[in-house]
Amino acid sequence: AFAVALPATLAARRIGRRLGALDGPGVAGQVKAPPRRVPNTGGVGIFLGVVVPMVAGLAAAWILTDPPTAFLAPLTDHLAGIRDQTPTAVVLLLGLTVLHIMGLVDDRRPLGPWIKLAAMLLVAAGVAILTDTRLLTLLDSHAGGPWLSIVLTVLWLGVVTNALNFMDNMDGLAGGVATIASAFFLTAALVNGQWFVGACLALLIGAILGFLVFNFPRRPDGGATIFMGDGGSLVVGFLLGFLTTRTTYYGPGAEPLGGGWYAVFMPLVVLAVPLYDFISVTLIRLSQGKSPFVGDLQHLSHRLVRRGLSRRAAVIVICGLTAVTAIGGVSLGRLAAWQAVLVGVQTSLVLMVLAITEYAGARQRAREAAAVSTDPHTPPAAEPSLAGPNR
Repeated sequence: AFAVALPATLAARRIGRRLGALDGPGVAGQVKAPPRRVPNTGGVGIFLGVVVPMVAGLAAAWILTDPPTAFLAPLTDHLAGIRDQTPTAVVLLLGLTVLHIMGLVDDRRPLGPWIKLAAMLLVAAGVAILTDTRLLTLLDSHAGGPWLSIVLTVLWLGVVTNALNFMDNMDGLAGGVATIASAFFLTAALVNGQWFVGACLALLIGAILGFLVFNFPRRPDGGATIFMGDGGSLVVGFLLGFLTTRTTYYGPGAEPLGGGWYAVFMPLVVLAVPLYDFISVTLIRLSQGKSPFVGDLQHLSHRLVRRGLSRRAAVIVICGLTAVTAIGGVSLGRLAAWQAVLVGVQTSLVLMVLAITEYAGARQRAREAAAVSTDPHTPPAAEPSLAGPNR
């Protein structure tokens, strides 16, 4: 995936520059920093990094009866399983393609938040139903059918997709957070013997890393030479949400885990920080009477910059916090009940300390601003630049 995504991202950057497919002003009412002359076509590299190896692997599983080399001989035992997963993979690839194309169109000519949200939920519903991918199927016996687990799955896919789309607001942020979360989900999948989910997560990690070569901020103020755009963030978010749903955490098919029912909370723990950003910025916008889906400069990354961090430092802090919560989440399926409680307390404390720090900083900033406004001899402080795409 990395070997495909890196040159594909490089090519997408060159083509984007030639075609003028650059960062734009956004939808009407969106508050964002001045657009930078940076192509936002990086999602093409991520999409191809996932799709090309997956299609090649599926094709090889159907064409080859025996691996051509001794190195690949262990795959023989998995060929039947890969073939069984082909219908699910095809539906997933179709869903990713629809979201990728919609994202590319939106990057060129904004479609509006409600059109995108409707399309996301329709794709999520179609993929969930056609692949029988459902969260918390243990609830179906109490709901009189699969409708409740389908609704929960569609909501989860929509939330994770939007959370990663929201995180695409600073150089290297969405890609860094998604890579860290995917790496811990991959660890859990491998430990628990869920090979096909693990293989897809490995593709996602490799594809994002190939993109991050050109997107991670090399300077404190940024420095990315390409953005992933909606054509990438929608693909990354949806695939991450889908794979966390396909993972078995607890139940008859999860004997290797050895833990209790609380294992189902692992995705929430691993993704606690991006979900914190999604929920907090949504509440802030609603409290201001704004649409939660119209971008501005009030995300967690922007708020950290206003506290004095550089953009690169803010990205590193958020990625680090994601790793902190993910360490607890990855072990959740194998813990005793009292140990799982400790993981929950640890995750809650991380988010509480973050929220308290933000609140205290905001109060201090408000007091300083009030003091400045009462002194006619003190010029107002300049607002820091927050260049980058905003969701």
